[in-house]
Formats: sequence, C-alpha cells, structure tokens
Amino acid sequence: MSDNGTMKNDEIFAKVIRAGRRTYFFDVRSTKADDYYLTITESKKFTNDDGSFFYRKHKIYLYKEDFENFQNALDEATNFIVSEKGEEVISDRHQPDYNTEKEADLVSDNHTTAKDKFTDLSFEDI
Repeated sequence: MSDNGTMKNDEIFAKVIRAGRRTYFFDVRSTKADDYYLTITESKKFTNDDGSFFYRKHKIYLYKEDFENFQNALDEATNFIVSEKGEEVISDRHQPDYNTEKEADLVSDNHTTAKDKFTDLSFEDI
C-alpha cells in the first residue's frame, strides 16, 4: 500500500494492440505479495448523439496458476475457428467491390447482380 492507503498496482509491462474501434491492453501488474498477474482490457470507442465519445471497458484478471489452462483454451478456440472458417475476414465480404465465385457465376449465368438477389440473403451470409 502507498502512503495514502491505496493499493500499489504499478504496471511492470504493457502491450497495446489496436484493432479498429477496439483497443486491447495487456498489462503485467504486481500483487501485494509482489507476485505478478496479467490484466487484459478491451476498450471500445462509442459516439454519443452529440458527437462526443466514450469508451466501454471490459477487464480480465489472469493469475499465474491459470496461465496454462487459459492458453490451452485460447489455442483450442482459435484453432477451431481457423479450421472451420479459414483465415479470411468475413467482414471483407461486405465491401462494395467484393464478389464471391458463386456471385460471379450467378452474374455470368443469369445476367443478374448480387443487388438483384438481395432477397435471397440468409443469416449465414451475415
């Protein structure tokens, strides 16, 4: 504790990852017993109607005894996602100039565009 009675929580190590509107913070901090733990914070920027902005933050505290299980679960989950869906970022499909092979075949066979087929949208496409 410091002189004013608050807990000492100095950062030992910090890493920041910016990802669009989200920012991830990986911070190593020290416990009262002078051991280390990790905090992972997701901060997401939102805009109010008046143009001002605010951030919503979510934080995970991760202690050494949980590192191995956490890392194993994270590896398993990320490997599952990549094996099931590949490494393509699905949001790229929502770019105005994006065409799948299926859409390209549809356009050449029927002379219709993806815009013409808007009502054929399924939730799997979102």
